[in-house]
Amino acid sequence: MPNTYTQLYIQIVFPVKGRQNLLSKLIRERVFKYMSGIVEELEHKSIIVNGHSDHVHLFVGLNPKQSISDLVKAVKSSSSKFINENKMIESKFEWQQGFGAFSYSKSQIENVYKYILNQEEHHKKRSFKEEYLEFLEKFEIEYDERFLWEWIE
Repeated sequence: MPNTYTQLYIQIVFPVKGRQNLLSKLIRERVFKYMSGIVEELEHKSIIVNGHSDHVHLFVGLNPKQSISDLVKAVKSSSSKFINENKMIESKFEWQQGFGAFSYSKSQIENVYKYILNQEEHHKKRSFKEEYLEFLEKFEIEYDERFLWEWIE
């Protein structure tokens, strides 16, 4: 698309199916690096991919040629296939349906990057559920708790 100029920074968040703690420290770096490669292959900018044992955060510079939903679908399907084919866990790996996507201005990049980078430390203090509900509140996104993800407590 000639003469198209954008600056779209999006944080995408989604959990492991059933919010199971399947992303062990042993596989996280490899999985997140793979996911970052998928983002780049699809011509988006991968700023950082990180998460915790039960969820992932992708922070991307979005290319408007592809919708956020199509990007997430590609990342989820490719990464779950990667995890399963490489037998990184004993059972079948799946991501939960759905995702959260939150937009930021250029001035917020460093803060969002640091936040995502420090997921390990961050989740010593609060759960993914608390974190996710806080995102929904902060961004003033209306939701019905009956239709949020499966929460295993």
